Amino acid sequence: MPSKPADQFHQDVTGLKDHFDLVCVGFGPASLAIAVALHDRGVKARVLFIERQRSFKWHAGMLLPNARMQISFLKDLATLRDPRSKFTFINYLKSKNRLVAFTNLSTFLPLREEYNDYLTWCASHFEQHVRYGQETISVSPMKNRQGPIQSWRVVSQSVNTNDRSFVTARHVVVAVGGKPKIPRGLSDYGLDSRIVHSSAYSTAVPTILADTEKAHDLAVIGGGQSSAEIFNDLQGRYPNARITLYTGASALKPSDDSPFVNEIFDPERVNTFYNLPPESQQKTILSDKSTNYGVVRPELLDRIYESMYRQRLREPHQSKWRCKIEAWQEVIGYDKSQDGRLQLRLKNTSSGEISMSESSFDLAIFGTGYERNVHETLLAPTRYLLPSDRFMVGRDYQIQFREDAVAGDSGIWLQGCCENSHGVGLVLLQALEELDWLTTDINSLVIAYYQFLLLEVVRWSTRSFYRIDKQSCDVIALTGPLSC
Repeated sequence: MPSKPADQFHQDVTGLKDHFDLVCVGFGPASLAIAVALHDRGVKARVLFIERQRSFKWHAGMLLPNARMQISFLKDLATLRDPRSKFTFINYLKSKNRLVAFTNLSTFLPLREEYNDYLTWCASHFEQHVRYGQETISVSPMKNRQGPIQSWRVVSQSVNTNDRSFVTARHVVVAVGGKPKIPRGLSDYGLDSRIVHSSAYSTAVPTILADTEKAHDLAVIGGGQSSAEIFNDLQGRYPNARITLYTGASALKPSDDSPFVNEIFDPERVNTFYNLPPESQQKTILSDKSTNYGVVRPELLDRIYESMYRQRLREPHQSKWRCKIEAWQEVIGYDKSQDGRLQLRLKNTSSGEISMSESSFDLAIFGTGYERNVHETLLAPTRYLLPSDRFMVGRDYQIQFREDAVAGDSGIWLQGCCENSHGVGLVLLQALEELDWLTTDINSLVIAYYQFLLLEVVRWSTRSFYRIDKQSCDVIALTGPLSC
């Protein structure tokens, strides 16, 4: 049964003209947090969310059995911003009649499957304001002969028919998330069907390898959480498969989520980071990488090591092990054998020596992260408005265009791609509270790829609409109950 629409979100997008106060490109956790923040603030505005997927999905390719969240459920879409919100994780549990049972688990880390259901539940309240199955092609300025740019043209394309359409908006938030990254040597000439990114693991692999009892040869590439989860999951999913994990590091390394280290994700820390000199910002990013990049939760490392130890107990000769971990090995390319299997080209990260993998593989799964530069393509038509060749953002995540090029009550905001200016936390769920800056700055924003984004973005996001309300009569209608 679909959830009841948000009480104050009473205007259906289909009944409005195609001009909006706010258009959000993408409807993942960050945009969903914006919708929640706008609702909770009672903002009355015409808001539209444009999403490429046909329905709300959060990391559908990595919803593995028994996989848990890596952050506390209290860092949800609303709690740290407004614990009284109807969109808190606790209220979700209450509405599902599971609150008491959940407390009996004595955990702050719900199953990823349950957290996905929570996000889907929240998203269901705003369905009438989302255009699913639409991939945004470009965002361009609507030229104004009488002065600075006052609105933007957002062009999207149907994923089913390829038909194009457009809407216009005074404010635009680009929150499209990351693009799966495959090493350059493998992607330069097009990808083989036997190469899969971790983002598609649980949806693509069962189709490609339908026979779960066959002795497949499988490769997992990467040394982070996703690669480790896949390496662990494959052992149960394909009990007769031979599985090799390749990592360029010297070993699988643990993530650091100790209390003092976790404070780098506090919203207040963003102020400090943003005001650092560029050189100091880069040093800080490098030192903070161990919290999220190329690292694995300690409990999963223990589980994998115990599994590897059982192999050693039963078979002393490593050459006969079913599951192996090859350290110091970076995958830089591949050759294809006559039977279609892949032989991987390897580079020893210590010596620089190039070699080929001993085995040929039926499938190679890459947990090699994401590129967060999609906004540069979407916003290419706006480049002439920039003071330099880079999309620089202010503390409130708003793109800094040339002075007087864009009206004060109009703008474009970025989410999920501001690590260099705001720190590593902004690609994590726990930064969603920071969206408060954006929803006050256009009354909007919050979660992407999990962990810190929730705190940081909502706080900054929800200020702009109030500021705009004071400066522009055109936007005064944004005050009062939210009707997006």
